[in-house]
Amino acid sequence: MLPLKYQVSIIICATVLIGTVTYFASSSFSFRTYDYDSERPRVPLNASRIAVCLVGGARRFELTGPSVVDRILRVYPNSDLFLHCQLDSNSHKLHLLNDAPNIAAVRIFEQKPLPEDANTRRILPGPKDYVQGLLQYLNLVEGCLTLINSHQAKHNFTYDWIIRARVDSYWSDKLGSESFIAGKYTVPDGANYHGLNDRFGVGNYKTSVVALSRLSSLARLRRAGYSRLFSETAYRAQFESLGVKIARVPVPFCILTDHWFEFPPKSQMAPVVSLTNPGPQNGSYCRVCTPICVGNCGGKGLKYSRKHWKEAEWKRDRMEVCDATRGWEKMFDEVAGEKLAAVRKAFSGMNMSSCVGEFEKMKMRSAYWDAPNATEICEKGYKS
Repeated sequence: MLPLKYQVSIIICATVLIGTVTYFASSSFSFRTYDYDSERPRVPLNASRIAVCLVGGARRFELTGPSVVDRILRVYPNSDLFLHCQLDSNSHKLHLLNDAPNIAAVRIFEQKPLPEDANTRRILPGPKDYVQGLLQYLNLVEGCLTLINSHQAKHNFTYDWIIRARVDSYWSDKLGSESFIAGKYTVPDGANYHGLNDRFGVGNYKTSVVALSRLSSLARLRRAGYSRLFSETAYRAQFESLGVKIARVPVPFCILTDHWFEFPPKSQMAPVVSLTNPGPQNGSYCRVCTPICVGNCGGKGLKYSRKHWKEAEWKRDRMEVCDATRGWEKMFDEVAGEKLAAVRKAFSGMNMSSCVGEFEKMKMRSAYWDAPNATEICEKGYKS
């Protein structure tokens, strides 16, 4: 028989081991692995805390909004919506987000000119209207991070993932799990313009702070020696200056536009693709049209555009390009499918009274609300 002191030691070690295993197996314990790049729990997406940040102007939101709800928010019903948009004649369309599973925060505000100084002009050169427009966009993105931080502080938790998208993005398919990559920030493939495609992004909280701090990062980038940037190159500089790894993946969305573009596109312009495009549009401008150019078709402008797009999509004859000088064709309902078409038709039948009612409902559902009253929002749309 072992001496008494060894028996006691064995009993103590066994007790500690059993207690440790019991604690790790309990539902109250959440195992996390921490490092600078990847701070998130190793749990499946359907059990993760996910924030969805939507920013921008709501033009054509009667067409894009239902796709965002159906192909992002309902795909991840555990997600919380954060909406940060300017007040304009399209804001009344935002009540379509009432179909989102959860609404955490809504801020709709009147934009005012942002200050520009010599330092701003050095890092963001260009016409005054362009620079001011870019600053407003960067402010919209960073303001969404402010909403998320406030919500986290109030409820004492941190989101595992943050999805950032534009309200004018049309989703032709669901946002898949391949966009959630541990230790990296995910951006769409293609359309990078010598920087990074900045029309969508997914990352854990730490990488998302880097990605969404768009306005405040300008001073840091200037001190680091960067100059003469535009949106995509500034975006790339935000990550490379802090050593954050990037993943580029195909993403099934496009930016729905009714602006007119020259065709074939000039050398510095991206193509406008059809809403029916079978390949991942990766944030290209798009519209409903009968494609005038399919696959590997010619034109100097289109050949240049391939440098900024995913070459494989051209080689597989999957790019359907619109002549964007032509008007809209009445094809949306057929392209989008019955579910999204039904939402569009219901929206077209709304009036001032029903709009106000929907915004009042949305306000009640939101954990945080900072916006003009419902009547003011709806008046801008129905009396403009």
